[in-house]
Amino acid sequence: MWVTADNHIRQELLPNGRYDEARGERESAYTGRYWVKGHHIEYADDTGFTADGEFEGDILRHGGYVFYREDSPAHRKATGTDS
Repeated sequence: MWVTADNHIRQELLPNGRYDEARGERESAYTGRYWVKGHHIEYADDTGFTADGEFEGDILRHGGYVFYREDSPAHRKATGTDS
């Protein structure tokens, strides 16, 4: 699970090549396909929208947002819970 520091956006990258993104209280706000090549990820939303992003360890930069692998050291640092 990849989440923003405020946990508002939560993106689950499923093992079958699908993703499910929740925003706030809205579950499955966006769904679609994804594929990864090296540190690069490509998305194709079920509505036809496409996007991409880059992984940097436990950080994912995508669509102007910064996501963190949930409960990773990077996530704990971003949320101030790394003590």
